[in-house]
Amino acid sequence: MTKCLLCIGYGFSAQALTADLQQQGWDIIGTTRSESRANEMHQASVRSIIWPGNDLNRALTEASHLLISVAPNSKGDPILKEVDLKNYSFTWVGYLSTTGVYGNHNGAWVDEASSLTPATKRGKLRVEAEAAWSSFDLPLHIFRLAGIYGPGRGPFSKVRNGTARRIIKDDQVFSRIHVDDISQVLEASILQPRPGAIYNICDDEPAPPQDVIAYAAQLLKLPIPPDLPFEIAEMTSMARSFYAENKRVQNNLIKSELGITLKYPNYRVGLNSLLS
Repeated sequence: MTKCLLCIGYGFSAQALTADLQQQGWDIIGTTRSESRANEMHQASVRSIIWPGNDLNRALTEASHLLISVAPNSKGDPILKEVDLKNYSFTWVGYLSTTGVYGNHNGAWVDEASSLTPATKRGKLRVEAEAAWSSFDLPLHIFRLAGIYGPGRGPFSKVRNGTARRIIKDDQVFSRIHVDDISQVLEASILQPRPGAIYNICDDEPAPPQDVIAYAAQLLKLPIPPDLPFEIAEMTSMARSFYAENKRVQNNLIKSELGITLKYPNYRVGLNSLLS
């Protein structure tokens, strides 16, 4: 029997996963808001649904596996507002959350059991969404993702066009993850489901953002952008909010339980791969 994955929110991470699953004969359905994006999905043999706007009932009925990557909003999780999940049966459900649920830990290490103290509205909405999804009788797996990069999404374009900035805030670090490593974790979970599981998905080396920019410039053999103190940097309120939270995220559980060996264990390996 063909396995069918429904991706509600067919974004960067879902696309990476489905490319792997299609090679194994999976049927893939994805939702998008964009007609042009739907056409691109069709070219990649992914069945597309414009949503919100069209009914999800048939796709939810067909799906054996469900991946959720739609962010909550001020009214809550948009899927739970529209869909009565009691009407459907799944083998595996994956919810893509964020390490932002941990909030600020002043640079200390956090793991899946750490307290959730988000300082931002986005983080608080994610905590609420995780709880809402967990309240249903589903084979739910929650994945807390660090900052995502990958093909077409990284620092190189900003370094090349001269808009990259090395914003300096003392002792600030961020965790990050290559999209291909997200894909392999999700696939491993599908093969080894443990309903109720929560996994951090991040690489091994939380690092200051200015170090990443400097390394990208070195790889491109371009000048390293000058330091810019955080206190005087012009930033959007959203960008500034990221700097309000400082933590190092552990990824031990994906290794010990799912047997993951990261393809890109740090930003240096990842950026070298992207450039090549």
